[in-house]
Amino acid sequence: MDKNNQTPFVVLARTLILCAAFLLTSCASVSPHADEVAAKDPLRIYVSGNKAYLSGILGRDLTSQLKNMIRKHPNVTDLVLVDVPGTDDEEAVIESARLIRSIGLNTHIARTGYVLSGGVDLFLGGVKRTIGAGAGVGVHTWIDESGKLPKNNDVSDSINATYINFYLSMGVPERFYWFSLKAAPADRVYFLSPEEMYDYKLITE
Repeated sequence: MDKNNQTPFVVLARTLILCAAFLLTSCASVSPHADEVAAKDPLRIYVSGNKAYLSGILGRDLTSQLKNMIRKHPNVTDLVLVDVPGTDDEEAVIESARLIRSIGLNTHIARTGYVLSGGVDLFLGGVKRTIGAGAGVGVHTWIDESGKLPKNNDVSDSINATYINFYLSMGVPERFYWFSLKAAPADRVYFLSPEEMYDYKLITE
């Protein structure tokens, strides 16, 4: 895909962090600048029994990769997110989250694993959403390649509206979107506390 033609969704959330130190804490925190510890890990999916384990950056082929996995392993009921540092195509993530929901998969963040930015949106696709001990959930605002920032509290903005509609369809309140915009700038990540994860209904049980 030509980067010059990418939409704000596509360039949203390029924060790709190795964040073990933060994930071992139970308190919400803000990470250092993303480019200081950036990593580009290709997406990997490994299936064992009824669980599919996913790690790496979520790209534009995510939906087709998930469809292929389900076609080869129709017995899979749970998608376990191990280390998901973000995405370079948010539209693909939202499409994939809707796919996960439509086929009835549950999502789980592995013990001491993490999901950041677009990885959080994929996690929200699960019918049942659970998180392992010491796992991290990180959010931040978005920015496009032109430097455009979201219009805070403007529900008429098309990007804001798309996100809000997506979160509501996943059972997550609108206020989570506004929270994520203010939690951290685009080059940093805010890790939610367990209380915040439950408050924003990111976890179902």
